[in-house]
Amino acid sequence: MVIYMKIRLGYVALSKAMDNVTTSSTVTYTNYLNKNYTVDKLLDITKNNLKNLKEIIIYNVKNNYHFYRLTSKLVPLATHDKVNFDYITPLIIEYKKIGKIINDNKIRVDTHPDQYAVLNSMDKRIVTNTFQILEYHYKVLNALNIKNPIIILHVGSSACGKKASITRFINNFNKLPKHIQKCIAVENDDKVYNIKDVLSLCNKLNIPMVLDYHHYVCNNEGEKIEDYIEKIINTWKKTTPKFHFSSPKSKLKKEFRSHHDYINSNDFIKFVEILKQYNKDVDIMLEAKAKDDALSRLVRELKYKTKYRFIDESTFIV
Repeated sequence: MVIYMKIRLGYVALSKAMDNVTTSSTVTYTNYLNKNYTVDKLLDITKNNLKNLKEIIIYNVKNNYHFYRLTSKLVPLATHDKVNFDYITPLIIEYKKIGKIINDNKIRVDTHPDQYAVLNSMDKRIVTNTFQILEYHYKVLNALNIKNPIIILHVGSSACGKKASITRFINNFNKLPKHIQKCIAVENDDKVYNIKDVLSLCNKLNIPMVLDYHHYVCNNEGEKIEDYIEKIINTWKKTTPKFHFSSPKSKLKKEFRSHHDYINSNDFIKFVEILKQYNKDVDIMLEAKAKDDALSRLVRELKYKTKYRFIDESTFIV
């Protein structure tokens, strides 16, 4: 069989090459109150974050990085239950300019809400806040005119056991607005919900599954990853399947779940060799603390260790 499988690599939020450029400047709610900040202050911070986001997107274009994850902190206090302001309309021109660069250059952009988004929590306040968090992510992606937007979630809480927790997830998912339901993809985690749990859930809801390979290594019941890859790929109906890859900070048990600054290229090659059996284009998000430095270092090692044919700085054929 001839393999013409294309793999694009991506990185998360910040560029190490652009140290002083952050898209996550914020203000605490305490300071917001104590310093008598107004909505205008929040909009000023957001505008500066958007300015920096534009610079990072331009940087990505010039360096042929086609896959990028937005920060969850683009808009300060956007999901705080005591702060309510329109962070889209006053800045819509900025969003549209950035979105045009993204779309003109066919960059894939997605989001991954932080640990406060727990759709299946038993605390109604947390569930309500999760709805707000998801609406915020949707609004930003929509303002940027992202095609086939993806918002990645974990299943979340395991209170009262897996079965009850998955049922809560399904029930609350079905209460989400349809436009948000269409964006959700679910990722396996490193402690509770393994690939079998998440694949079953995604099939029930007819939504994509994101396989996190490192989480699979941390949390499995002896299942072979080869038995699940094709099934996971098949959950992606509208866009290219995506995967997460990271390397453990240390082989020590207490640090194994944590992400390393860089990617172990030998482990990555083993993963690619598994994927290439299915001859399907995929995007792989590198969850490494060294961000784009980790991506470029991995590429250099792959060029030395493999015969993969590189199209550009972040894309190769196997």
